[in-house]
Amino acid sequence: MIQVLVVDDDVRVAQINAAYVAKVPGFRVAALAHSATEALSRIDEVPIDLILLDHYLPDRNGLAVVRELRALGHHTDVIMVTAARDVATVQAAMRHGALQYLVKPFAYAGLRTKLEAYAALRRTFEGGGEAEQTEVDRLFGGLWATGGSDLPKGHSPTTAELVRQALRTADAPLSAHEIAESAGMSRQTAQRYLKLLERTGRVRLSLRYGETGRPEHRYTWATGS
Repeated sequence: MIQVLVVDDDVRVAQINAAYVAKVPGFRVAALAHSATEALSRIDEVPIDLILLDHYLPDRNGLAVVRELRALGHHTDVIMVTAARDVATVQAAMRHGALQYLVKPFAYAGLRTKLEAYAALRRTFEGGGEAEQTEVDRLFGGLWATGGSDLPKGHSPTTAELVRQALRTADAPLSAHEIAESAGMSRQTAQRYLKLLERTGRVRLSLRYGETGRPEHRYTWATGS
């Protein structure tokens, strides 16, 4: 389970955000805090993997919290969750190592997408090994991008990543049905993403002919994508 610290000066908002986190599989709210001082104390009290950090806090702002965390040697991941919209604050968050920036107000789906992308990124890092340039580009863009320049509106980068993982770990070309089962999604969803990924050159389509009937579509991940 990914242990999350939710930090917001508004008690009600913190509780709502915590309830959102608890609904996402694989995540657990380890603690809540309502000030910078309280947030730093929680980090020392319980193991924390990820902080959902508000910028406007009563004693210090969120960026000051990140700076102090790093000065103390804490490498806890941070997603800013705040109403601060000015470009200077967004830029400072990036420079201080925040993985993502979610502007209030937002719905559950918005936070869920960020958390799912974060979980996918952690799985990739935990797998170890070496990365080619395309993989490095994907890792650096995995959380800041809204799904990549070739993912149109309405398509989830997390779902696309599940399809990618299913294909890249397969020993042979897969059908849409096999990909759907491996990725835990419906066949219709798998087919929709496969068509998109094929158009962008990331997936290659081949046909397997049987004795009768229409040929079966089989898919492989394009080398180097």
